[in-house]
Amino acid sequence: MRTEEFDYQLPEKLIAQRPLAQRDSSRLLVLHRETGQIEHRQFRDLADYLHRGDILVANNSRVYPARLYGRKPTGGRVELLLLERLDEKRWKAMAGGRNIIAGTEIKLERADGSLSHHIAKVVTVLDGSLREIEFDNWTDESLDMLGHTPLPPYIHEALEDAERYQTIYARPTGSAAAPTAGLHFTGDLLFDLRSKGVIFEMCTLHVGLDTFKPVVVEEIHQHTIHKEWAQLVPEVAKRINEAKLAGGKLFAVGTTAVRTLETGALRSAGILGSLQTISVRDAAGETSNICPWKPVSAFEEATDLLIVPGYKYRAVDAILTNFHLPKSSLIMLVAAFADRKQILEAYEMAIQNDYRFYSFGDAMLIL
Repeated sequence: MRTEEFDYQLPEKLIAQRPLAQRDSSRLLVLHRETGQIEHRQFRDLADYLHRGDILVANNSRVYPARLYGRKPTGGRVELLLLERLDEKRWKAMAGGRNIIAGTEIKLERADGSLSHHIAKVVTVLDGSLREIEFDNWTDESLDMLGHTPLPPYIHEALEDAERYQTIYARPTGSAAAPTAGLHFTGDLLFDLRSKGVIFEMCTLHVGLDTFKPVVVEEIHQHTIHKEWAQLVPEVAKRINEAKLAGGKLFAVGTTAVRTLETGALRSAGILGSLQTISVRDAAGETSNICPWKPVSAFEEATDLLIVPGYKYRAVDAILTNFHLPKSSLIMLVAAFADRKQILEAYEMAIQNDYRFYSFGDAMLIL
């Protein structure tokens, strides 16, 4: 399939610039795959679609303050977005600015714009704007002191409370962007779901480079996804499998939870090596997007699973997600679960009904 087949036109006014005052007051578009029926609900109505014994799995990764600002010796301003920690002092980062070549030393700014004593040196120039950066005298406290919340480039307003770009259940720090489908949950909503008998479990996937990398190739199967560290611990995998065997449905909160759960299912099937290759192989075969259910295996590894139309889902029964950018790998993932035409029609209906899009926007439940 061609990347341009996943394009749509979004009025700029519908790009949410700030979170709502109450997390679960966002809207919820519900798409029923079998019938194509669409419902317009509120996120706090989510419990109406889950039943006792169903399993809701969310990504508990916490965002670190990954955006840094600094100046070169010439005075030129530089922006760094830390993507992957290589060791205690070295990171892979996206660099914004002019002539950021190997050997460039960047003096980092404090929150008030004054220069600190910390230096970031460009060690290696990688693809495009990617650089390998080495810091001097660097600690986790340095990042907390100098770093800024890494809001996506389409958000132009400052965030008053950095915790609004974190889920309420965020625990291990490691993401360069929030798993935004989980931003809608409140403690009260999770309590209501538990009271109803819904099983709430957590996995971890540290969101990295591909959140910021557009699909630029003409054919979607030519797109290369970078590996992101993920974990599904044994006791969670066991409870998911037991609940599924008892008749429960598996709801994934966000595309990162989808990729983690499907990676676990592929591992339980004994599939090793590049999972992106498996996805492409699936897509080249039968048109059905659902395989017989596979249990999920516990794992802790970097996953490169790219889910595009034709991929055969092995674990997930329903997806809770936000509205994604045109021609992104994320809209391709949900189009693989439903149908490209269904998804684009649902997006068009959302636009016509003034839904809010992207990270701080409204949500979509695909059943």
